[in-house]
Amino acid sequence: MQLHQLKPTAPRKTARRIGRGGKRGKMSGRGHKGQTARAGNSTRPEMREQIKKLPKLRGHGINRSEAVNAERVLPVVVNLKALETKFEAGAIVSPKTLVAAGVISTKRGRLPLVKILGTGEVTKKFSVVDCTVSASAKAKLEKAGGEVK
Repeated sequence: MQLHQLKPTAPRKTARRIGRGGKRGKMSGRGHKGQTARAGNSTRPEMREQIKKLPKLRGHGINRSEAVNAERVLPVVVNLKALETKFEAGAIVSPKTLVAAGVISTKRGRLPLVKILGTGEVTKKFSVVDCTVSASAKAKLEKAGGEVK
């Protein structure tokens, strides 16, 4: 490749500057005198004046009650079928044992709140400690001979 064979990658186009004489004619597409005919004109849209009068509710999203109460700690959900596969019969199910079994993980080095839901069937006997349990899960656990403390 020689120097005379080099070609630019980008075209040498610049934005057309209006209102300085030349091909476009007398007013150069800016109409007659006034604010909009001047250089540097950028008027704010009219709609903005109405919008600015509306009250702001920022950062709340659709479900405002959920977003406002951001300090609330939501529990980690565990289904009964996970307990059935990971634990032996007669085992104690607590947040500590759930982390040890690899069902859930710690949050910032702390044991999370755990809620056990009733999806799946239970045939083994478990004793559930320090966990919130749904009504259907409690019924299934007690039917299998387990207990909820």
